[in-house]
Amino acid sequence: MNLNSYLLNCSKTIYDALAQIEKNKKGFVIVVDDLQIVKGTITDGDIRRLLLKGEGLGSPISKIISNDFGFLYENDPFEKIVSFFKSPKIEFLPIVNNENKLTNVLTKNQLHTALLEGIEWDLHFDFSLLDDKKIDQEIYDRPWGYYKTVFLSEYSRAKIIQVNPNQELSLQEHKKREEHWVIIKGEGMMTIGESIKPVYEGTYVYIPTGCKHRVKNTSSTNPLMISEVQLGSYFGEDDIIRYEDKYGRLEK
Repeated sequence: MNLNSYLLNCSKTIYDALAQIEKNKKGFVIVVDDLQIVKGTITDGDIRRLLLKGEGLGSPISKIISNDFGFLYENDPFEKIVSFFKSPKIEFLPIVNNENKLTNVLTKNQLHTALLEGIEWDLHFDFSLLDDKKIDQEIYDRPWGYYKTVFLSEYSRAKIIQVNPNQELSLQEHKKREEHWVIIKGEGMMTIGESIKPVYEGTYVYIPTGCKHRVKNTSSTNPLMISEVQLGSYFGEDDIIRYEDKYGRLEK
């Protein structure tokens, strides 16, 4: 793995640290000496605070380097990793060998992505290969409410759906995925194939591939919230085949 974008020699300046952070897009650098032994860390927040105190970009990083930082050894247990990342102040962890030389770097987002993708745990894994943006998805507005994707991989997608009072999804089906719904909050009526049944907090609904389905929020005041997990080979919005839709979104 290539760790060069994370590294900064302890002889460098604040400007060098800022340039390296801009290069790696992670918000931090790890300071090492000529033997690649880890001496400390610098974050973009550290630099902002120093500049606000009147220091210039040409100042040595000795003025800003943090020597009080969390780190892992290559053989540390998983429990120690989780314990570190419980702290809101820790967003990344250098990983070192017995000589305190940097061998890897793990960010909090990379940890979450690795777990959600089911990657076999190994602190020698090249975490930079992970697309950690998968856990940071946008909110999508719809005429019936909104949804937010909370995870997306090649085999699965997870969403939180809110259906506003008296609104409903289209009657639809999917050809390339099945869906598993759990009602988080509220109540409504669920169409599954030819059957219609009430749903409420705690209800689990299985929607097979190719099954027509729809949910309606039957409350005039409270939202209906749903946790949805999709399993299949494709999760694009173009795998929605609509048969009925009160918002006029049927293909012509």
